[in-house]
Amino acid sequence: MRILLIHSDYLKYKTRNKTKIAEKIEDNKKQGLFENSLVVFTAVEKEDGADPQRIVENAVAEIMDIYQKVDPDNVVIYPYAHLSSSLSSPDVAKKILKGIESKLNEMDLQVERVPFGWYKSFEVSCKGHPLSELSRTITVEKKEEKKTTDGEKSKFFILDKEELHDPEKFQYESGDLRKLVLYELGKMESTGDEPPHVKLMREKKLADYEPSADVGHLRWYPKGRLIRDLLADYVYNLVTENGAMPVETPIMYDLADEAIRVHAEKFGERQYRMHNKKELMLRYACCFGAFRVLADSFLTWKNLPIGVYELSTYSFRMEKKGEVVGLKRLRGFTMPDLHTVCRDIDQSLEEFDKQILMCQKTGEDFQINYEVIFRATEDFFEENKEWMFDEAKRIGKPILMEILPERKHYWICKMDFAAIDYLGRPIENPTVQIDVESGERFGITYIDESDEEINPIIIHCSPTGSIERVICSLLEKTAVELNEKPPMLPTWLSPTQVRLLPIAERHIDYALKLAQDLKNSKIRVDVDDRQDTVGKKIRNAGKDWVPYVLVLGDNELESNDLMVNVRSTKEKISMSLDDLKERIHIETVHMPYRALPLPLKLSKRVNF
Repeated sequence: MRILLIHSDYLKYKTRNKTKIAEKIEDNKKQGLFENSLVVFTAVEKEDGADPQRIVENAVAEIMDIYQKVDPDNVVIYPYAHLSSSLSSPDVAKKILKGIESKLNEMDLQVERVPFGWYKSFEVSCKGHPLSELSRTITVEKKEEKKTTDGEKSKFFILDKEELHDPEKFQYESGDLRKLVLYELGKMESTGDEPPHVKLMREKKLADYEPSADVGHLRWYPKGRLIRDLLADYVYNLVTENGAMPVETPIMYDLADEAIRVHAEKFGERQYRMHNKKELMLRYACCFGAFRVLADSFLTWKNLPIGVYELSTYSFRMEKKGEVVGLKRLRGFTMPDLHTVCRDIDQSLEEFDKQILMCQKTGEDFQINYEVIFRATEDFFEENKEWMFDEAKRIGKPILMEILPERKHYWICKMDFAAIDYLGRPIENPTVQIDVESGERFGITYIDESDEEINPIIIHCSPTGSIERVICSLLEKTAVELNEKPPMLPTWLSPTQVRLLPIAERHIDYALKLAQDLKNSKIRVDVDDRQDTVGKKIRNAGKDWVPYVLVLGDNELESNDLMVNVRSTKEKISMSLDDLKERIHIETVHMPYRALPLPLKLSKRVNF
């Protein structure tokens, strides 16, 4: 069974037409409005028919776990077949849904069940806190008794200079950290506004939604593809310079593989599934392929630590249609994924430290401010408090810390880095995680000094987060800083780094000569040879966020001095062509380069 739990301000539905399998209902069930509800969107799957009673019990346990944390006024069970492509028979589905309703009623909860088998219109408003959107996969496996009591929840602190502070009493110097804390504590109200990057990605001809595909999948235009490729090159260089080995693995996996199925369920994300003769899943990360490569490799203690890296083009997550937005949340995305095998906890802590430095470097190179959340189980924190405080000091500013009462995931410690968008919401970017389960689950072993086979610890790291979210962060940053500086990308990521504007037709040959010189120096340049006024050409270059713009007329033909419009400072500076090349090379040093995949002359370009 697949369930999607939404803590909503309200849910409103109305039945439209019934199908052949529709249940009979009274008139008062044909529409409904429920406020402060825990809405449980539900899809009953084929395998649930093997033990419907156990499915009911396990589903109720999951619902109650979230119910006690978010404290809604009621629970609404909503049949939603779109969560799965492997549905049970209608009779089994109705039996299980009624069973869940009955069990919850026995607990004195206010429960409503939306009719099964009807076409319905609905409207739901999600509250927007961290626990307001959760997905779960329910199986017939017996649930372990929870050791924690209902009152045990994560504890949040601000960690500053080795001291823990109450987040509500802390004196914040960073507005971004304050926004991150409000979001994590569930105290930030959703505005429902569209983030500015959605307009910008279209306006700048980077990317757009693909109407012929599933929602949450994009088409990329040449400029956007260039930026993605440069970012992919950047991460590749970063991880390989730090010793990682590139691999490539399939995007599709067989859920009959127990290790893969269990790991997928642990992750808790909605998966793209498909059925042929097998039940298959499109990967949501590179973990499955990397773990299988490592499990089939012969490793000894002398090899460790060792990392394998893959850029997943693509990874897939079945995000709810209403959650998909721009570059921030997609169903198909590109994720840099590094997995490092470590012999024990001590080695994993050393490697964790190195990978934090990689994550920090990406923020510096992208010119993006990251706020940090450091998460750990209570046991890990008590045993490694000094190490955690040392890691926090490396960040160089206050961070948010979450202490979990017990381990709920495959990791015992993780550090997440987040940019803050124009609307004040976090964009999850880099992450580093210590995984204590997957080595054993996937049969990954190494031979230690005593010739014994040992299951290793694995570090998961995405030094940037998804490539799409990096671009999202860059675009949102321009909106945040709009009143402080002209919007632009870092020079090494700007599709056009220099634009030449010939005043008249007689200046075009000179512009093309300069352009060829710049191209030979690995600088992306184009020439606006269109029959427009100089003023319009300058405005168009501004709209394209070109870092350096040169107007070329008679004076420039007769002199080696060029008047350069510098976008970042709004200055006009006289310099030679060699000075301009040197300036750009200094700005882009150590960054990857790719040629501009567009015609040199703007008059020859396609209007996408």
